[in-house]
Amino acid sequence: MFDRLTNLFSQSKTLNPWLNRLVAITLILIVSWLNFCSSATALLRQHHETPGVLRYHAQDSLKDRNGNTWQVLLFPENNQNEQTNYYLRLVGFPGVNSFKHPHSLEILTSQGKVFTATDAYAQSAPAPNVGQYDLTSIISQLPGKQSLKLSVPLQDNQELALKIPSEVLTEWLLLAQEIK
Repeated sequence: MFDRLTNLFSQSKTLNPWLNRLVAITLILIVSWLNFCSSATALLRQHHETPGVLRYHAQDSLKDRNGNTWQVLLFPENNQNEQTNYYLRLVGFPGVNSFKHPHSLEILTSQGKVFTATDAYAQSAPAPNVGQYDLTSIISQLPGKQSLKLSVPLQDNQELALKIPSEVLTEWLLLAQEIK
């Protein structure tokens, strides 16, 4: 790769060979740094629920151990008592996987602690590939700067196992902090 970049820059008659090599080395270092550095940004998204009402949520696309992509969405919702509930919605591609309702979601921390979130779609789900779980009672107990593993049974004796990276968990905790 170094030779290819050097040859590319050596074709230019206006630059000297040492400057060409310096530019090539700099480009290689920048590209390498970008490839090997992990992103640690927390991104909260916002949407208009109704005119004049702005809501925030954390949304990520994650792959399970089988390579299937899932939309993972954490969002707050006010209940009748004006208390904030937190829901985690998992959405897979239609026809690929189906949730087995009613089953709780298990959350395993990297320290071995297990949390359970109840199935919010225990009675009826909008689609077979959608699961939603109530994290209200456990969101404040989730550890920061760690990864999590989510698991929930699917149809056909399958199990959804998703690793939640620490960056995504940071988004969730930021969302819960900002809403309070």
